[in-house]
Amino acid sequence: MKIVNYIKESYSELAYKVSWPTKQELANSAVVVLLASVIIALIVMVIDFGFEGLMKLIYSIL
Repeated sequence: MKIVNYIKESYSELAYKVSWPTKQELANSAVVVLLASVIIALIVMVIDFGFEGLMKLIYSIL
């Protein structure tokens, strides 16, 4: 009986209490996440190339 009650309450909460985003809000959020991911990837790439250059310099001296 507890399981049936749990399922009913879960459905009620999902159907009436959760505020679902509109398609436009979802699309805007996806664009923001995509841009942030690209920017962070570029920052990591620049840092990686910087460390690579530094390590080549250090190993060429040794």
